[in-house]
Amino acid sequence: MSWDQPQGDGHQPYAHPEPYPQQYAGYGEHGTYGDFETNRGHGDYGTYGEHGTYGDSETNRGHEAYGDFKTYGDYGDYGTTCVQGAVVEETAILPTAEPEPESGQGQGQGQGQGPGVKESGPATPQRDRYFDTLRALALIRVVAYHTFGWAWAGMVFPSMGIMFGLAGTLMAKSLERPAAQVVRSRLRRLLPPFWFWGVFVVLAMLVHGWMPGWEIVYWIVPLGDPPGNAWGEQAWEILWYLRTYLWFVLLSPLLLRLFRLAPVPVLALSLLPVLVLTFVWAGPENRAGAALWDLSTYLFCWILGFAHRDGVLQRMKPALVVVASLAAIGFGGWYAFTHQADAGTYDLDENPLAQAFWSAGFVMLLMWAKARFGIDFAWLTRFRRTNRIVTVFNARAVTVYLWHEIALILAVPLIDRFWDVPAFETYLPLDSQWFMFGVGWLLIGVFVLLCGWVEDVAARKKPRLLP
Repeated sequence: MSWDQPQGDGHQPYAHPEPYPQQYAGYGEHGTYGDFETNRGHGDYGTYGEHGTYGDSETNRGHEAYGDFKTYGDYGDYGTTCVQGAVVEETAILPTAEPEPESGQGQGQGQGQGPGVKESGPATPQRDRYFDTLRALALIRVVAYHTFGWAWAGMVFPSMGIMFGLAGTLMAKSLERPAAQVVRSRLRRLLPPFWFWGVFVVLAMLVHGWMPGWEIVYWIVPLGDPPGNAWGEQAWEILWYLRTYLWFVLLSPLLLRLFRLAPVPVLALSLLPVLVLTFVWAGPENRAGAALWDLSTYLFCWILGFAHRDGVLQRMKPALVVVASLAAIGFGGWYAFTHQADAGTYDLDENPLAQAFWSAGFVMLLMWAKARFGIDFAWLTRFRRTNRIVTVFNARAVTVYLWHEIALILAVPLIDRFWDVPAFETYLPLDSQWFMFGVGWLLIGVFVLLCGWVEDVAARKKPRLLP
């Protein structure tokens, strides 16, 4: 889709202890158990290191809730599968938070850690519910936007900027392993659910008179917007997010290297491309142009994820972060209201520059608060049902995103049939968009049960109806 169409939607360094004996050098890249000379990993991500012998799953253990308990970290969507240091699996394709240990957990623990290290029983990894909750709310907001079309929704909660920011954080974490391996895994996690969903959409468009050309290759690898006809546009127009995510994955090895040369300048300059496209050169009017606009719009949020992962945000002065964030939000809001679309709307999804600055300020505040104050939403685990819902949203994020538009499309004829039942017509608010919103979520739940297993297959896990 073109850029002007609706798009839907720290840490302080740990103290340096005395080094561990030489025989433990294999447990981390820096000769100790973890990533930063201690037996903890980097940033928010826990214990025993990204580079350790047993992988980057924070506690070096499997867990029956998230894996097959046969390896040291088979979390599927939740982390990385490592069999004694050989990375077999990667994180989820849509941004998926990984477990974080509680304070004091994970130190000196592990299974088969090496000579002189005492084994202990399995520990349960604690996921970062702050990121998990943000992701779940982002998906809910996307569905609400596509149901009600609320222009203000993007200002209250800029879902796509948040999702790109979370994805950037996880990508920076993963790239502490070989880049080619990470990219291959991301492709493997992305493409099967996309192909499975695409079969149904493509077949439906063929039945309704679509005649594809060579551009159908974009239905295999969506480096550009896949083609389609007007009949199926509501279903396939959301693929701009997958296309943009894929390009960020491919560009991340270079982007992360550039960022680490000069973190703050690169972060600030990442807003320059969208300014150039807006005021200097609008780019070509084709697939490449659409990709440039979306990449430029969310580049800051993606690199902001790098900044969170590397602890750059926490080291920045609070006054600087708050002032810069509010300035970006203020400029984005001003530009949205003074450059409204033809329909007279201030919808951020219709205005890339406003979207870029508003999302930049909003996501920076969210991630800085996380890094500065250590917000983890651990209290959420005390509410079993809510915690379960957040878990399912995160494990089936791809399925929810891909199938939600089809669910909303099918909700319309289904509700039409309800009008034929007098009791439904009398007692149900069939003409309410809120009712359609509810029916849409029921259908999304059906698709999660029927199609979510593809995410497990892509993750090389045993297929399940629900994670």
